[in-house]
Amino acid sequence: MRVCSRVLWVLVASLAVAGCAKNMDTRVAGTDDEAIDSASARLEELGAHGAEDDASCQDRCDVATRTCGVAEELCALVDRNPDRDDLPPRCARGREQCSDARSGCVSCQNG
Repeated sequence: MRVCSRVLWVLVASLAVAGCAKNMDTRVAGTDDEAIDSASARLEELGAHGAEDDASCQDRCDVATRTCGVAEELCALVDRNPDRDDLPPRCARGREQCSDARSGCVSCQNG
C-alpha cells in the first residue's frame, strides 16, 4: 500500500507541476525589437516615397500623415524600453521625419 500511495503522490505532483500556468509572452507581433525595426523600415519607405519630385500635394500630405503615425508608433515602442539608450535617437529621427514631411505638405499646399 505504501508503494502505491508514493506512486500516486508522485503522479499527482507531476501533474500539478505540468499543469501550472507558464509565464509566456503573448504578443502576436513579435518582440519590441522586431516592431521597432519594422517601424523604422516603414519610415525609410515613406521617406523615399515622399521625396519623389512628381508627387502631388495630396500624395505628400498623405505620406506626411502616415509618416507621423508610424513615428508615434515607433516612439511608443521606444518609451516601453526606457533602459535602452540606443532607441531614443530612433524616435527623434522619426519625429524629425514627421516634421519634415508635414513641412513639405504645407509648403506644397501654400504654393
